Formats: sequence, C-alpha cells, structure tokens
Amino acid sequence: MKKFLLPLLLLLPLIFTAQLQSPSEFLGYELGSQFTRHHQVVDYYKYLAQSEPNRMKLMEYGKTNERRPLLLAYLSSEDNIQNIESIRLEHLKSTKGEGQPDKAIVWLSYNVHGNESVSTEASMQTVYDLLTTKSNYLENTVVIMDPCINPDGRDRYVNWYNQFKNTSYNVDPNSKEHHEGWLSGRSNHYMFDLNRDWAWLTQAESQQRLKQFNKWLPHVHVDFHEQGVDSPYYFAPASEPYHEVITDFQREFQVTIGKNHARYFDENGWFYFTKEVFDLLYPSYGDTYPTYSGGIGMTYEQGGSGRAGLGIITSIGDTLTLKDRIAHHHTTGLSTVEVASKNTEKLNEEFKKFYQNKDFKYKSYVLNGNEDNLYKLARLLDQHEIEYGIGQNTTAKGFDYNTGKQGSARSTEKSMVISADQPKSTLVKVLFEPRAKLSDSVTYDITAWSLPYAYGLDAVASENFIGKSEVEGSIYTPVVNDINDENYGYVTDWNSLEDAKFLAELLKEKVRVRYVNKPFSMDGNDYKRGSLVITKGDNKYHSDFTGTLKNILKNYSPNKELTVVNTGFVDIGKDFGSRYVDVIKDVKIAVLSGDPTSTLDFGEVWHFFEQQLNYPVSILDADYFNRVDLSKYDVLVLPDGNRYRSFLKDNAMEKIKDWVKSGGKLIAMGESIKTLSTDKDFRIKEKEEEKDSTISLGAFDSSQRERIKSEITGAIFKAKVDPTNPLAYGYDDTYFTLKLGDAAYNYLDGGSAVYLTKGANVPVSGFAGSEAQKKIAETLIFGSERLGRGHVIYMVDNPLFRGFWENGKLFFANALFMVN
Repeated sequence: MKKFLLPLLLLLPLIFTAQLQSPSEFLGYELGSQFTRHHQVVDYYKYLAQSEPNRMKLMEYGKTNERRPLLLAYLSSEDNIQNIESIRLEHLKSTKGEGQPDKAIVWLSYNVHGNESVSTEASMQTVYDLLTTKSNYLENTVVIMDPCINPDGRDRYVNWYNQFKNTSYNVDPNSKEHHEGWLSGRSNHYMFDLNRDWAWLTQAESQQRLKQFNKWLPHVHVDFHEQGVDSPYYFAPASEPYHEVITDFQREFQVTIGKNHARYFDENGWFYFTKEVFDLLYPSYGDTYPTYSGGIGMTYEQGGSGRAGLGIITSIGDTLTLKDRIAHHHTTGLSTVEVASKNTEKLNEEFKKFYQNKDFKYKSYVLNGNEDNLYKLARLLDQHEIEYGIGQNTTAKGFDYNTGKQGSARSTEKSMVISADQPKSTLVKVLFEPRAKLSDSVTYDITAWSLPYAYGLDAVASENFIGKSEVEGSIYTPVVNDINDENYGYVTDWNSLEDAKFLAELLKEKVRVRYVNKPFSMDGNDYKRGSLVITKGDNKYHSDFTGTLKNILKNYSPNKELTVVNTGFVDIGKDFGSRYVDVIKDVKIAVLSGDPTSTLDFGEVWHFFEQQLNYPVSILDADYFNRVDLSKYDVLVLPDGNRYRSFLKDNAMEKIKDWVKSGGKLIAMGESIKTLSTDKDFRIKEKEEEKDSTISLGAFDSSQRERIKSEITGAIFKAKVDPTNPLAYGYDDTYFTLKLGDAAYNYLDGGSAVYLTKGANVPVSGFAGSEAQKKIAETLIFGSERLGRGHVIYMVDNPLFRGFWENGKLFFANALFMVN
C-alpha cells in the first residue's frame, strides 16, 4: 500500500494544476478566435490568482482616466511568493552594493499601445503556462506581469473592431475591419503615447506604474509591441545608437536572449530580424528607461498592429492571423523567463555592479531660475526617486547650458543641486546631460531632451561635487499673503504655467483681472510686462471677492505670492487705469479635432486644458465644423496635423477668416500653418529654399544617409525672444526650443515673438542635418499678426510636445490670455 501512496502524493500537485483552466477554457472561445475585452482579461487573472494563491499574487496598482483597473500579477514558486517581500528588499540592497539576492526579477509589460492588441491575448497564455508546464522557471525567478498597460486604448480598439468586423472575419486588407478611424486605439484616453512617457510621467498610467516599478527595479523588462503587417518579428539585440551609459553586460545579455528566441523561431520556421530600427537612446521608452535603471530593457515587435484584426493577407500573399501573432509573443515571453532563470547569478552580480560608483564626467548639476519651474522639476525627480538638495552659498564652475561654454553659477539656498553620487546616477546623467552622444545619427525618436532646457532653468554641469543641503519639505519659500477687505488691490508676477493656472481659477470664479503691457515700479518693487493686477474696485459686484481669492490661494495656488497695493498710482510707468493695463477676458475656447489633426497633437492640447491649465474647452470635430456657429467662441486652436489642405477648402477657410476678422483669435500649430500660408489674407509665408541643381550619384545604399541631411530628429536650438511681444510675456530674451522638423517660415514684420537669428541654426543639443540647418536659418518659431479685428498666432514649434517641455507652456497661455 505504501508503495502506491508516495507516487500518488507526488501526482497531487500535477492533478491540481491540470484542473486550472486555460484561457480558452475560461473565456469560452479559442484564444485568438476573437479579441478579449479588458474586463474579461481582468476576470481571468483574478481567477488564476484565486485558484493559485500560493504561487500568484494579483494587485490593482491604479486606474485609468476611464476608470479601468491597472493590474500587476506576481508569479513564482510557493516558497518565493511566501517570502516575496524579503526577496524584493534583498534585491534592492544591490543598489547600495549590499545583500545576497539569489532570484531573477523579470517584468513583462503588455499592450502599451492599445491597438497592438495581440500582446494582452498572449499574456494570458503565458501566465497560464508559467503556472503549469513552465512552472520550473519560477523556482529561482519572480515574474511580474502587467497584462495591459493601456486598457482605455485597448478597449477602444477591441470595441471598434467588434463593431466593424465581418462574420466571420475578412482577410481582405481593403475591408473596413482593417482601417481604424482617426481616433485609433494606439494612445490612452488623452491620446498620449504611453511608450514615450516613462521619463516624463505626464499620464496617470505612467505615474501609477512607476511607483511599482521603482519598488522592484527588475533585472529584465520586456515591452511587447506590434509593427506593420508586412514586417516579421523583431527582438533583441537592439539597433544602434545605444546610449553610451549602457554597459557591456547589458549589450551582451541582449544577444544571449536574442539567440534563445532565434532557436525557437528557427525550429518553427518563423522569420525575424534583430539589430535594426529600434535603438536604445531616447530615455522615455519601455526598453530604455528600465535599461538606465540597471535592467535589460527590450522591445519585442510582432507584425500586425491595428490593421491585422483577426486575420489579414500580407503583401506577399500569406495570411497572418491573430493566433500566429499570439504564438510569437507567447514564445518570446517564455523564452525570456527561461534565459533569466538560467542566468540568475549573473543577473544579480551585474545588477549590483551597475549601481556601483560611476565615473561620469559631470559630478553635479546646479540649477537656478524660476521658482515654479524648479518646483515642477523637483516633483518629477521625486517620482523618479532621484535625490536632490539646495545649495550652500558656493560657486559652481562647469558647462553653462545657456552659453554652451565653460562658466560659473552661484549655488545658494534657492538653487537646486543634483549629485551624480546617488543610486540613480545613470538616470541623472541621461536626463541632465547637455548633449547626448550619438553613435549613429539614424534614430527612432528625438535626440535631445535635457531637462534644464525643457524647464527653462539656468544650469551649470560641474566636473566637481558641489555641496548641498537636504531639502526639508518643499523647495518653495513659504508664502503668507495678507488678503482682507481693506486692501485696494494686489499685484503678482507672470512667468510660469503656475501663474496661468492661478489666472484660470480667478477667471472661472468670475474675478476680474488686469494685466500690464508696460513695466512699472511701485513701493520699491519692479513689475514686468504681463504682471497681473487684481483690485477691489474691479470686483465690487462680486458676491465674495476676498473669500474667493483666499480660497483659490489655499486650494489651487498655495505658493502664489501677492503684493498688496493701496493705490492705483504707480511710481514709474502706467497707472492702473491706463489703457496699457487691460482687462483679461474670460475667453471661450474651442479646439479642432478629427481627421485634419494628429491624434497625438490634439491630445497634447486637450490634456493641457483639462489636466494642466484646468480651464474649460470645447472640442469641435471636423465632421460637423461647418455647422458650428464660431461666434460663440473667442479662441480656436488648430493642433498640428497633415490633412489641413483637404479640410481648409473654400468653406472652412472663409468661415475661419470671417470669424477672425470679426474679432476671433486663431492659434495655428505645426502643419496647419502651411495651409494658411497659401492664402493671400495671411502674412505668414514659407521660406523659399535654395534649389540645388546638382544630381546626386551616390550609391543606392546610401540613400537613407542622404535623407537625414534634410531632417531634424528632435533637436534643441537657442532662439531669440522679443519680451515686449504679448506672446512672450514672462520670458527673458532667449528660449531653448525643441524642433521636430525643418518647417521654415519667414519673420513676421513686428509680430515675431520668438525666432532663430543668424547663426542660431546649429543645435545646442541633438541632431539636425546639414540641409535642414540651412533651411531653418533666420526663421520664425512663434509669432502673431492682426487680421481685421482679430489675431492669428503661429506656433511653428510645439510648446506642448508630449506634455514635458515645461518652459514652452507659458507661450500657449500667453496666446490664450495676453494677445488681445
């Protein structure tokens, strides 16, 4: 009897595991035969966690804008799950050169782009197999799975596809089910690309995810994607350029993983490619950010994406199905965990080495400037768990970001000092370096992003360690405002988005505000153009002027300093009753959406109003634009997009022009300017290019290298600012602009607020081709012109790019409120 009992006991775990339902069994349809809605995915993961509580833990780490849950599943052996917090803490000791961790940490992220929908389907098969046939991988490995980073975008795609697919699905590429509309499922609710938000953290999904990511800092992170229908599978190793901080081991281990994938793909006769297209430079990707945090970060790309549906005929006549796509992502997912489990000791050893002292050129970064922008930067650094302090009244010498040369800066108690001597030193270098080193000028994204430029701060990068003191509480100087019924009024500055948010709250609460068009002095204080004036006399009919002002300062602008004034008679300049002190209108704003615009660029504008400025905006879709009465709006924004030529035909163009001439304000961004420039009523004109009649006889293989001579891949340029122009109120005489292309327009006579001067066409950071540099020389960046009784504002460069170019946002606020 005893002879049979032991084998039976050994079989019991297998019998129990065999009872675990596969995705197909649980969902009631064969995986890959239809798309699974997000709530069904959540249900399956909950089922697994409930069925296998000793080997799987499930947590909800947040919610999306549309209130869908964000999940993380933790998988490992029973013993590891029981001790998972101890494993995590022991692993994090490596960042201090301590501890003896002996587990590999693998994080698998699925569906960051919603219409790259196969990866969430594959995740369900992967998690099932890790709990069943591949459970041996979990003995020395903790696997963290995010089944869907972007639930809002994914459900948008899946619901659309289910509405329009044929019964059964149609593989004809011309069929409706293979052609998403303007609002595709790729982006999140606000149409942001979450795969480009890891470093900037503008979106709710990114902010909540990074809190959990920093608790683990995995050895390996995989970001599952899809690419074009006709592309085979892509996996590591990545393409050049690699950022110079990436270690030899991080490079080598990508090859190790890639070869293991290749073994499985070769067995199945599947095509793939490596070392092309997808580089490791831009820091805000799901592969680069984990890499700069010490891990092996990788992108995997399956052919398909939103066009593929359940099945599609490719250009060579093959049929690509969702089941095929699942099989490929499922294979690389398991292969990744397999390699990590076989290299646990090496992964831990190299992770610890990564966090040892780095001999980077710059040891400290000293930043001075606008207090609001310093505060915004501090909040970003807090989210990344990057350490910083305040200065100690010393002088820092080093690279001056403003001049591009050696210089110096005072490091005072109002300065921010960031040291490279900290665990996140590699990330500090990448985010703050003046100019990223490029091993190859052909890149997948922007090539410049340095945070001192993005936040408009004066900065010096020093080759020495600069002393700093710990920050106690906020880096803001505490503000106590004297607000009472006896005061004549208040004056405050205007030089940041925080000031614009304060103004927006005042306008929403029907508080009348004025702004000054000439600098003035009063009671020993100097005030610049754009300064806000709030008086009791202007608000005598307000039901609770003083109480409302106190409430706004307490709840929305606690660090906003108001100076009390007891007269409208100024010492130097224009008195408060002058025509140079204008009332700011409570403007009604509309933004165009739909086919002419880029979803991403529209999303940046929409997010700016709703989540940053907190000011109401109406969305007018192009489909019914001609039926809208524009007289109901004071401002119309045209986001960037490449379809304006077909949209701004006779009716729409004349409608907009008549509205502007009657007093409307048009804000044209990016490519919308190009179409306006062809109309005789607008003074904006494209710069004429000098045509080179020389015929190139270069080799065919060099054509890509020739093309990049005419491209600007996200480079930073030092521009000239006219601070007397209302569009530039609150700025000094220079602005570092991020250019994303070679669009070039002539100066506007009397209306050029920001522009490139002669010799400023060479980037201070990032790549710009030689021909592109010639083209943009002496051209407009931001400007305005009068048209009838209204205004047209041109934004050639995007001041709201990806929500992270903080120093550009005041230009947009000026366009809304100051240009009158």
